[in-house]
Amino acid sequence: MRPIGIDLFAGAGGLSLGFEQAGFDVAAAVEIDPVHCAVHKYNFPKTAIIPHSVEGLTGDFIRKVAGIGNATVDCVFGGAPCQGFSLIGHRVLDDPRNKLVLDFVRIVTELKARTFVFENVKGLTVGKHKAFLKELVGAFDAAGYDVRVPWKVLNAGNFGTPQFRERLILLGCRKGEELPKYPIERTNLAGKAKRIDGLSDGPTCTDALGDLPDADRFGTLLGSDSVKTSNYGEPSDYAAELRCMTNDAWHYGYVRDWNPARLTSSARTEHTDISRRRFSETEPGMVEPISRFFKLPMQGVSNTLRAGTDGARGAFTSPRPIHYKYDRCITVREMARLHGFPDWFRFNVTKWHGARQIGNAVPPPLARAIAAQVMNALGAEPTRPEVTLELGDEALLALDLSGAAEHFGVKPPPSRRDKKSGAKKRKQIEIERERLAEQVAHG
Repeated sequence: MRPIGIDLFAGAGGLSLGFEQAGFDVAAAVEIDPVHCAVHKYNFPKTAIIPHSVEGLTGDFIRKVAGIGNATVDCVFGGAPCQGFSLIGHRVLDDPRNKLVLDFVRIVTELKARTFVFENVKGLTVGKHKAFLKELVGAFDAAGYDVRVPWKVLNAGNFGTPQFRERLILLGCRKGEELPKYPIERTNLAGKAKRIDGLSDGPTCTDALGDLPDADRFGTLLGSDSVKTSNYGEPSDYAAELRCMTNDAWHYGYVRDWNPARLTSSARTEHTDISRRRFSETEPGMVEPISRFFKLPMQGVSNTLRAGTDGARGAFTSPRPIHYKYDRCITVREMARLHGFPDWFRFNVTKWHGARQIGNAVPPPLARAIAAQVMNALGAEPTRPEVTLELGDEALLALDLSGAAEHFGVKPPPSRRDKKSGAKKRKQIEIERERLAEQVAHG
């Protein structure tokens, strides 16, 4: 029996994939964004999708939707957004903006999970933000869970991913269980200097992208994100694994029935001649001064791929790096390669949603390394499933926010305009309360 995992704040499923590849069955994925839910449903057809916020969600409800009854939950994993920071005389976790973090602790406890993995931004480990982590460790302790300290920031570039990407990882277990250990780094990507100098001990940008056909060669990709082609180059070992050409490419995950002759997630971007000239004049490993786009170094690794902002915060597209060989920004598929996603894994057909889904995700190779340590602590032996899974309906990949919300029967998250309007109304109410309070105070 494969260990059971639950993914909170699942996004498109970087942690889900890494844990599956390490030998877990991901029974449920909780995600508030219905566009992300649709992509997760496509890629993980066996996983129950819960298209809701964790706020108010109970462990019993998750068990019911996942269909696992009273089975043991071996690991809960995810990265709760945390926005509140310490004020003098205040506990950080009391900040209402950090309620989702306490919900993570609560759900871990309600599910009686044997272990948990909490991931977040590196910034929580520095300066005044350390108070947040200390309180979080205390909250887990009060809930009956040990946390491995000192905590660590892990760089995906040291775990077989050609990208400089640092994330805080907290590992914990129920008191009496064995604490998972941190995975051992395979390489030593020390910092920004190695990126600019074009040095990498592991796979490089060329290893990741060198075999992919140039998207600009296909007119079809101006109106679609996929095209049938056999025009691939000779893959590196890294690329061969992502193309599922090696014996161990699937690790301990489920084999998917997919078509390797299709280049997917590769919608083109139409740049101006001026932009292309600026891109061509930018040295690899440097930043183009006008757009501020980073140009990938051939023998180095990518800078951190970021998500941009969602519709509620203005729908700003995150800058995609410039290709080291072609005078254009990289495609969503090329981003996925730099992130460690295999080629069978699909994203929303739009560049904005697709790039956002990758930028929000934990790189699967890093997730897999962490999950393997959790597996060891559980005393479980990973097994390779014999079942081949059919991927979901491709229509899921084309859903916009309203279409995805309708598909899952939920309300779409509030837009930026709605949030501004709500904030304005709350401010007006607050002013009116103060005015009435003053009237009462002065008789």
